[in-house]
Formats: sequence, structure tokens, C-alpha cells
Amino acid sequence: MIDKKHIGKVIADFRTSAPASQLRFFAKATGETRAIYTNEAAARDAGHRGLPLPPTFLFSLELVNPPSGWREELGIRTERILHGEQSFTYHRMAYAGDVLHFRTTITDIYDKRNGALDFVVRETRVTNQDNEHVADLRGVLVQRNG
Repeated sequence: MIDKKHIGKVIADFRTSAPASQLRFFAKATGETRAIYTNEAAARDAGHRGLPLPPTFLFSLELVNPPSGWREELGIRTERILHGEQSFTYHRMAYAGDVLHFRTTITDIYDKRNGALDFVVRETRVTNQDNEHVADLRGVLVQRNG
């Protein structure tokens, strides 16, 4: 079993932003056709202060500066991991050009099936340049043991 002493450990802490060009590219790549995600005038007409980030774009930004070394430190073997689950809780809109702060913490470690599976829960709090809470990203990594 992965040692629970790692619960509470911060594994990533960085700031980044998304230029409008990245948002337009993401919208096109994901088939998003609503003009508020590609056209600044349409976004403003809809009451936004600029191009809003599409709902799952925060996950893409989280990958800009992925945490390194934490899996090895916990004894996780990359060849034995699975993606368990992922969820997003949104608190306010983020927009092109916002400076977003990502802070990822290990919030739980547990096992199932008598230790055959280890679970590591990571939660990322995202705030903007005004320290307003934008979103919480949650991911669960599963390691198969044995």
C-alpha cells in the first residue's frame, strides 16, 4: 500500500495563462461551435468580459506544468497505473489572459480489494489573478498491485 504520510503533500504549485489563440484552437479541436468561445465580440455581447475558457480547458492548462517526481516518491509504478476518475467543480468563469494559479495536493490515499488496488486522490485548486476561486479539479489515480 502507498504510505498515507503523503496525504496533504503539495505536488504542484504554478501560475499560467491562456491566450485567446489557444482557446480558439481548443474550441475548434473539441468541436465547440458556440461563438462565445471563438469570437470576442460575441462573448462580450453575451455578457462576458472576454473569451471564456471552455469547461474542460483548465485540465489542459494543468498539463502545462505537470507535477514531476511525485509518483516515484510515493512508489507508484507507471506501468501499473490506471486513470480512475476525474471531476471538475466550477466556481466562476476564467477568461483569456487571466493569470491562473494551480495548486495540487494529494488529499487521500486508500486501497481496495485487500490491497490489490491503491487509489491516490489529487485535488487542484485554481484561483485567478484576484485570488478568486475559479475551480477545483479532482483526479483519482489507481495502481494495480501484485
